Amino acid sequence: MLFTDLSSNRIVRAFSKVDFWILKTCGTKHIAMTDGKRKIIIPRNNRVNPYTLKGIIRDAGLTDEEFKRLI
Repeated sequence: MLFTDLSSNRIVRAFSKVDFWILKTCGTKHIAMTDGKRKIIIPRNNRVNPYTLKGIIRDAGLTDEEFKRLI
C-alpha cells in the first residue's frame, strides 16, 4: 500500500503514537526520531514521497496496516 499526500508533520504525529520521540532536527531538511532501539529520519516536506515513507515505515518496524491505523 502506498500512502500519498502525507506531510512530515502528520507522519511525526503518527510515529509519536507508538512511542517514537524527536531525537533532533537536522536543520530545516530532516527530523530524526527514535524509540530507544530504532532511529528513523523523516524528510521535512509538505508531501513525502510514498516510496520514501514506505522505507521509513519498514525501518520503524511497522507494517503498512499498523501505520494506517496511526494516521
